[in-house]
This record gives sequence, structure tokens and C-alpha cells, in this order.
Amino acid sequence: MEAKRRLLGMTLNELKEVASELNLPAYASKQIADWLYKKRIVSISEMTNLSAANRNTLSEKYVVGMTSPSEFMKSVDGTIKYLFQVGVNAFVESVYIPEEDRATLCVSSQIGCKMNCSFCMTGRQGFNGNLTTSDIINQIQSIPEYEKLTNIVFMGMGEPLDNADELFKALEILTSSYGYGWSPKRITVSTIGVAKGLQRFLKESDCHLAYSLHSPFPDERLSIMPVEKAFPAKEVIAQIRQFDFSHQRRVSFEYIMFDGLNDDLRHAEGVAKLIAGIPCRVNLIRFHAIPNSPLKSSNTENMNAFRDALTKKGIVCTIRSSRGEDIFAACGMLSTAKKEQKN
Repeated sequence: MEAKRRLLGMTLNELKEVASELNLPAYASKQIADWLYKKRIVSISEMTNLSAANRNTLSEKYVVGMTSPSEFMKSVDGTIKYLFQVGVNAFVESVYIPEEDRATLCVSSQIGCKMNCSFCMTGRQGFNGNLTTSDIINQIQSIPEYEKLTNIVFMGMGEPLDNADELFKALEILTSSYGYGWSPKRITVSTIGVAKGLQRFLKESDCHLAYSLHSPFPDERLSIMPVEKAFPAKEVIAQIRQFDFSHQRRVSFEYIMFDGLNDDLRHAEGVAKLIAGIPCRVNLIRFHAIPNSPLKSSNTENMNAFRDALTKKGIVCTIRSSRGEDIFAACGMLSTAKKEQKN
């Protein structure tokens, strides 16, 4: 028997195609979108402004498709890591991060990752597939804290711009009037700089951009990020520089600090030169240790000195607070543990 398709994650145009396929009234697509994204129902039977006959017709081939997290872990600081099953022995994570004036959800875009950064647990899993728009939206819509969310960041498992088609549909649903109606200012997409996807993002989206830099020096960056060979930071930053960031979109540079590797003043000077003239901020990030890695987080003294050096250059620089260190803090650790348990 053919599996039923999920409605959750469909754009309005896709819902119009569903209505046409099933000979439903043209206005039914907007009604379905309203039930999915405004009212967040879990069953087609709840779509009460569709006739019973039309609900039955819709149910023959489709389901809403919202599923609850399979597990969660809560930190002493309030951070919650959710685990979602997205296939046979396939899992992804999202992380809810509450703060005084905001509540952020970090969502995944892929099962594993192709990029193989040496400091990332997700990269060790290898690449096991792209998430669908339904998988992405489900991470947001199914958690109990949904109503509290103020921000979404695509910084979870995977490289968002390596799954551009599904990402852009998710961004449409998040920001459109038929969907969540969020301002693009509430959404940040993180990337290591996949050229084709980045070009499309810069042209089509007003969401914020976060670029993973981690070293200003090509050879050193290549040693921890193989992607430097295909998409050199210098070329990616030149591409970013061409676009106007003075209005809605903000660009930030993410910089994980490793002890003795990229955390001295020479590196701070290199970063300043590389991004000079771009209205931006630099986020310094403490490294969350992963098993069997020689990498260690930079100490507070070095992080403060690095921040102060960039600040003196007129660059906005902050040190990101570490969250959830008691609950498999590093991205990919919980899903890896679950996968190994299943094996």
C-alpha cells in the first residue's frame, strides 16, 4: 500500500496542487494552510471548515504528519535537547535555548553532514540524507515550547545550504502570511559557504546569515574544515561583501576558539583584515569537547583578549555563553549515541 503523504511542510502552492488533484474547492488550500500553521492541528479530522466528504477525500492520500520528539534531555540551565526519529535508525536533534528576553530553537537540516569538520560530532556520522521541509518544520512545531519561541537558527545538524530547496520552502512557511508570519529578522541561517546555495540565499532571503569561519588562514582552516578546499573563506567573504547588509539582513561570523590553534592575537588580526568593511559581528564560541578529539577549548583569558582586539578595530565581537554542557552539548552527540545504541 502506498504511504500517505504529509501535509505539514507543504507551501501554499503545493497545497493548491493537492486541492486541484482531489477536486477540492480552490479556497481549501488556504484553509488547510491555516489549520497546519496557525492552529497546529495534528489530524485532518480537526479541519472542521472543510466538509466531512472533503476531509475523507483528503485523508485517503494524506496525513498531517506532525510527530513528537522521541526523546529529550534537559540541562540545569534550562536548555533542552530534543531527538527526532526521521527514518530507520536515523535521528536528528534540535535544541531549545531559553534566555531572559528570548527563546531560540536550533534546528537541523540534514541527517549527518558531508562537510566532515574535525571539531563536529555530526560530521563523524557521515551524510545520511537531506531532511524534508516537513522534517524541518516538525522540529519547530511539535515541541511544547513552540509558543515561547522568538528566534530560529539553522545551526543544528547538517549544512543548510547543501539542502537549499527544502530550506527555502521552510523559510517561506516561516515568514509568509499563510504560514507563521515571522519576520526574517527572527531567523538565522548558518553556513560554511556552499557557493550556489549562498548565492541564492543572498538574493532571495532577508533572513540573517551566520558564516562559520574558525580561522582566517587558509592552510589552518583547511586542517579542521576540508570545505576550505572547495569553498575558500576568502572567496566566500568576497561573495558576501557584494551584498548590502545595511538594512534588514545581518551577517555574523562564527568563530569556535581552540586552545593553541586559532586563539592568539595574530588570528584576531587576521580575522579583522579578512572581514574589514563588512557591517557584521563576530561571535566567539567555546568548543564543546567531543570524544577522541585532541581539540580543547580556548581559555577565558585568550577569548577576552581576542574579543578586545577585534573591538579595538571597530568590530562588534561577543563571547557566546556556553549552554547545555551537561546534556551532550556538542551538536550530533545525542543522535550519535542513539544510533550506536540501536546498532
